[in-house]
Amino acid sequence: MTPCLAPFRVILKLEDLLTPLKVSVSILRTILLTALLCMIATGLYSQTNPALPDDAAAQALKFTAIYGAIERNYVDPVDTDHAIFDGGIRGMLSALDPFCAFLDHDQFETMKQQARGESIGFGSILYVSVGKVLILQITQGSPSSRAGLAPGDEIVAVNGERVARLDFQSLIDLLKRSRSRPATLGVIHPGRLVPEDIKLSPAEVALPSVDKAFLWAPGIAYLHIASFEGKTPEEVANALDRMDAPHLKGLLLDLRDDHGGIVDSATAVASLFLKPGQVVLTARGRKMAEQVVHAPAMPKHYDFPIVTLVNGDTVSAAELLAAALQEHDRAVIAGAPTYGKGVIQSVQELSEGTGLAITAGQYFTPSGRSIQRPLPGTALTFASLSPSIVPQGKSPANAPGKEPAGASSAVFHTDAGRPVTLGGGVTPDVAIEGHTDDPWFAFISQRGFLTSYAESYITTHSRMSEPFEVTPEMLEDVKESLLRNGIRVPDEFWSKDQDILKVRIKVELTSLVDGLERGEELATKSDAQAQKAADLFPRVATILKGH
Repeated sequence: MTPCLAPFRVILKLEDLLTPLKVSVSILRTILLTALLCMIATGLYSQTNPALPDDAAAQALKFTAIYGAIERNYVDPVDTDHAIFDGGIRGMLSALDPFCAFLDHDQFETMKQQARGESIGFGSILYVSVGKVLILQITQGSPSSRAGLAPGDEIVAVNGERVARLDFQSLIDLLKRSRSRPATLGVIHPGRLVPEDIKLSPAEVALPSVDKAFLWAPGIAYLHIASFEGKTPEEVANALDRMDAPHLKGLLLDLRDDHGGIVDSATAVASLFLKPGQVVLTARGRKMAEQVVHAPAMPKHYDFPIVTLVNGDTVSAAELLAAALQEHDRAVIAGAPTYGKGVIQSVQELSEGTGLAITAGQYFTPSGRSIQRPLPGTALTFASLSPSIVPQGKSPANAPGKEPAGASSAVFHTDAGRPVTLGGGVTPDVAIEGHTDDPWFAFISQRGFLTSYAESYITTHSRMSEPFEVTPEMLEDVKESLLRNGIRVPDEFWSKDQDILKVRIKVELTSLVDGLERGEELATKSDAQAQKAADLFPRVATILKGH
């Protein structure tokens, strides 16, 4: 539900905090830092052998000479931070693979916050429409909670700017600018007419990694994991226990749009469902000892059938969890092929609060395959190859050139003997196509028109009938409202978008009347891809046997 924003959950805009450096000692220091980063990234520097090899020394001197010439002769004064950090360091790292990165102070702090499951903000989830901002949900213990804000409060001004005077995009921009710095909000509490000025200062706010959990049907639980953080295994267990885990008959585990996180957390979640001692993953790298990770015995364990839903935005740690459940025949994987990121990133803290993320190795699934998709032209050309089929003398992380014969046809197997093929990512056992909004519907949804309609409907209707359904008359009313606001309604889109319009309008109305969680539950249960995945439960045992 796009217009219901969570503006204080969004990662902050990353701004360079380093002050411009001047010529002389500061520039030499920066160039030396660049050379050091080059050595670290290429494995040429160590505590025991800090000497720079001749070829690397020659390249460092060449870099220094080129930079000196640019600094002396370029048409405008050179921004040293931009040239060195954004150009030199980031350019060098991007030439290795897409995952190596130099993290400036803000980026490094944001990464650490994400690992803790926290973000800087006020702890509010807002309903936003043209000229109106309502508070839908408050995080306990957050700045908003301590200031006395509550669901139903209306924000009428932000730092002196009146909400009613702003168009939708200007309002969104104002909220985004305000989330990371002290702000004064003009707030009208329900039943009052005069706004109260409330001053808020942003702080770290704990965010749930299991952001949706409810009973899909009697005995069938649904969980969506948004990311893997230190607290995720506990959140999964607590959510299942709240849904009476001993009596559950199945779990629909949704990993769609999960961009990963802490691999140890994903391993612990896998251990809630696997047998103790089963292999979850293997980690290998040129400078690291091979590590085979087994599922430990957990305080809680769940044996019910699982259907795991994935898509192209299921990434990294989420893919490793899906692969472990698939290869031990513990879950049916449904949906679309996953992203294909299976590299180990080592993050090293540098001076001035900066960091360096470099690719140190790869993760392999229980059957021995890598989920990393090949990236031709990078050091990950043969990333998805098992060590047994990489050309002699080459490793999966550095084998250049033509793909070895038979590599793409290599086949691995689950514990029960079902084939799982190589190629990057996790291929679902059952393919289910997802829904993508057409451009017209995406436009009216993102601009808040359906949210505005829902608000006006509630204003003019004293109650919603139960069970509530969107009528043809309501759709015509929506169409007229769009036309009055200068929005074209092409027949080819209007006719085929009727079903999704009904669902989205109902979701918007439910969120405003019954709360955001109820609206999100309705939206998920109306998702055709999730519905088809839930329909697989009667066939789980058969699918896992390869029939």
